[in-house]
Order: sequence, then structure tokens, then C-alpha cells
Amino acid sequence: MSKVLITGACGYLGANLSYNLSKNGFSITAFDSVDPRQHEKWSSQMEEIIVGDIRDEKTISNLVEREFDTVIHLISLDHKKSENLPNIVSSINVMPTWNLLDKFTKNGLNKFIYLSTVQVYGDVPPKKIDESFSPAPNNIYGLTHYLSEKICNYYNRTTETSCINVRLSNSYGCPAFTENNCWWLVINDLCKSAIENEEIKLLSDGSPQKDFIHSCDIYQVVEKLILSKLKDNIYHIASGETLTIFELATIINKVFTNKYNKDLPIILPSKIDLNNEGNQASLKRYNFDISRIKALGYNQEISLEIGIDKMFDYLELINS
Repeated sequence: MSKVLITGACGYLGANLSYNLSKNGFSITAFDSVDPRQHEKWSSQMEEIIVGDIRDEKTISNLVEREFDTVIHLISLDHKKSENLPNIVSSINVMPTWNLLDKFTKNGLNKFIYLSTVQVYGDVPPKKIDESFSPAPNNIYGLTHYLSEKICNYYNRTTETSCINVRLSNSYGCPAFTENNCWWLVINDLCKSAIENEEIKLLSDGSPQKDFIHSCDIYQVVEKLILSKLKDNIYHIASGETLTIFELATIINKVFTNKYNKDLPIILPSKIDLNNEGNQASLKRYNFDISRIKALGYNQEISLEIGIDKMFDYLELINS
């Protein structure tokens, strides 16, 4: 049984990832700064739960002594909190990556998987973006993830540990814990607004483009990264399809209408009318190349429509 340490195991991505990997036969040690033991169903699946501060080097040394096969590192401040003072942000977003790799690579770790973000690219042109595209982050969140990627690259070159950078696009899906901070994510937010307010209210003119991938498909790729012998050390986790926010809103409205037999208004913050199929079709688009994860056997399991439908079911349950 493969022994896996997941840092940030109680966060939005980490909680779902930990639970699914454990259910599929991995021995999971869940590390986080919060104690999740009140979630008995989730906790019962974990081999061990460790509560601590990832910034504490003694804590990291204690983790190393447990001799894991794979470490999956997810701990990071979110976009807003990453705009704090550099010494605070780097102590959470960057230095733990360095400390973990420095200690684990000296102790025979097989694989280190770092959950990065496509935001390391910054602004991208309307073309297919593969993993060789040069990063140029335009926010601190993207910058700190790129710094951690560079640290991973160094240890990948200089040690026997396979150090993998995963550039994740826009995730969505039902949280494992109701307290998970996930309602700022655009699909989650718009579905919540549809259920609670019976409207879909956009914060932009609807033209920004994003690539959306369900948390279950993220799990699928991570499992393949753990089990596969990898020839590359950078992988996109994305759907490979780019939608505008307005197109997303119309899909959410369509799922809502089919489910509840009620059409919702899509509210724009300006007078710009993007409710025009021709306008949407003529937009120049980028998309993320996912040929590397497809080569590992990845196939999308959760379509956008199914994922949105599941989110409506979840919101009904917690609001009942």
C-alpha cells in the first residue's frame, strides 16, 4: 500500500483528494493546521491525521521520519491573502515547499507533487498553451507558485526524487466540508446565487475566459501521477476547453431550467449585451494543452453539466 502525505488535506481540494485516494487503497496521512476529526466519515478513512504548522521545521522533520512514498503539497494562501506582506506570504506559499523538499529528498522520497496554478502564465495569447509556454505571472499568487515550481525543478534535477509541478486550471465541485472556503470559485458562486437568489449575477461583462475542471477529475489525474512513471515534470490539470463567463452562465441557467423548470435572469454589471451566439463564437480563445495527462490515460469523467447538476443537489441539501 502506497504511503502518501497530503499537506493542506483539510482544504477544499485537499479534503476531496485525501478522501478519494484513501477510498481507492492509498494509505493517507492528512496534515493541516485545523483539526478535522469532527468529520467522522472523512477522518475514518485516513491512516493518520496530523495537526500542525507547516512553517515549523521541527514539524517537517517529524513528518520526514514517517518515510512516505509520495508527498502531495497543497498548502497556499488564496488569491486575496497572497496580497499580504512578502515575508508572511513567502513563509506559507514558498518556504514550506523548499523545507519539505530539502528534508524529504535526503530521506529517499520517491515522488513530490506540487499543486501549482495556470496563473503562473499571467496573460496568455489566443493559442494552445502547452507546458513549455514561458510563465510571466501578473499577481502575487501566481508569482509565489512559480517560485515554488522553480524550487521543485531544482530538486528534480539534483536529487533522485521525482518532483512534479501540476498547473491547475479553475476547479469546481461540492466541498467535502461545509466550512471549506470555496464559494468565491466562479461556478460554485453562480450556482449558489441561482439556488438562493434565483438569478445569475456576473461581476464582469461576461467576456473573461476560463477552463473549468471538476474536483473528481482532478483526483483522477493526481492518482495517475502517483502511479505512473513520468517522463515530464510539469503537467496541466485542465479540461482543455475554454469558456467565457457568459457562456458558463448560460450553461448553468440551462441546467437549472431543465432541473427546476424555471428560467433565470443573467444579470450583467453593465449594458453590454453578450447574449449573442455570434459574438461568443467569434472570440479569439486560448486553451490549455492536456496531451500529457491524456497520455497517462486521463479521460474526463464529470462533464460541466453533470458537475453543475451535482452542485445544485448539494446546495439543496445544505439549505434544507
